[in-house]
Amino acid sequence: MNVGDELPGLSVHVTRDQLVRYAGASLDFNPIHWNERFATEVGLPNVIAHGMLTMALGGRMISDWLGDPGRVVEYGVRFTRPVVVPDDAEGALVEFTGKIGEVRDDGTARVDITAKFDGKTVLGKAQAVVRVA
Repeated sequence: MNVGDELPGLSVHVTRDQLVRYAGASLDFNPIHWNERFATEVGLPNVIAHGMLTMALGGRMISDWLGDPGRVVEYGVRFTRPVVVPDDAEGALVEFTGKIGEVRDDGTARVDITAKFDGKTVLGKAQAVVRVA
């Protein structure tokens, strides 16, 4: 593992039915995640994905790459832009990439994650610290 190494990317189509399932799993039933009328009334362009769902998908990219989610020591993001989810079968395409930003003497490495929707970054300062071996 070297600084600059790139992880295999992950592309996910987030659909409205996934938002409903995530709402049930997380108990986050905020209507901005399922009710188009409500979402637009509060100034959003449409229904948006849960930020924590977007974060979880980035975490999936990391754990898929590692092969062991137990090697993730730390993971954090800032939510910078919403993922707007249309009411169709395709949903919203969110693309994740990752790169090794630092390899540390303590046997860990920092992975810098980029998450993009519609060509724009949706997670800021997205980083994971992972156990190298």
